[in-house]
Amino acid sequence: MVRGVILSVIGSVVFVEALAFAVQPALAQSTKDSGAERGQADRVLSRDQQVALTPDAVLAELLEGNQRFVQDDLTTRNHSARVREAYAGQFPKAVVLSCLDSRIPVEDVFDRGVGDIFVARVAGNFVNEDILGSMEFGCHVAGAKLILVLGHTHCGAVVAAIDDVQLGNITAMLANIRPAVEESGNFAGKKSSANPEYVQAVCRQNIRRAVSQIRKRSTILEAMESKGEIKIIGAYYDLKTGSVSVVED
Repeated sequence: MVRGVILSVIGSVVFVEALAFAVQPALAQSTKDSGAERGQADRVLSRDQQVALTPDAVLAELLEGNQRFVQDDLTTRNHSARVREAYAGQFPKAVVLSCLDSRIPVEDVFDRGVGDIFVARVAGNFVNEDILGSMEFGCHVAGAKLILVLGHTHCGAVVAAIDDVQLGNITAMLANIRPAVEESGNFAGKKSSANPEYVQAVCRQNIRRAVSQIRKRSTILEAMESKGEIKIIGAYYDLKTGSVSVVED
């Protein structure tokens, strides 16, 4: 009886080892394939790849990346390798103008890595001469295909503009956002920073205004968009969910 048990155990071990041997090539191939995909996603964009992109394709890619961010499924990247690969040149896909808010990690929000996007930040995501010049460099010189103005829920700069805060250099900064407050005068509800719906309405108008100002104040970018070389859009980030939605002009 003991001998039979021993033989049974030996047979089971042999079967398991044989199964592992049979499955190993498939697992190795699967690992190789997924590794190749990750490697492709982990490469810095080349000039030829950038040239082949369209503005709509870049927008779709950013929004797909945002879905991965929301689902906590960000692409694993070797940032050290990317830094070394990108040192000699950069060919980003987009320019993102974001608010100065620590809760919005722009690259992660769109599941992008080193060398993928230019990011400009200023409280209230408004445009000025310096930012416009940076956008012109990013698109006209460096070849980016998309300009995305990214506002967000509960924007402190917008709240301060609504309340007409007077404090040091903040006063002059808020003057860039006050027009969006004035342009939201037809809001039907209570016009107060204590009203979340009103704050949201002003935030969205501030995004639309920034998009309009880019076209109005930069003949270079306006001409590039009219030729279909770039796209200029606004988007709204939800601090609670992490999702990004397009804001129509």
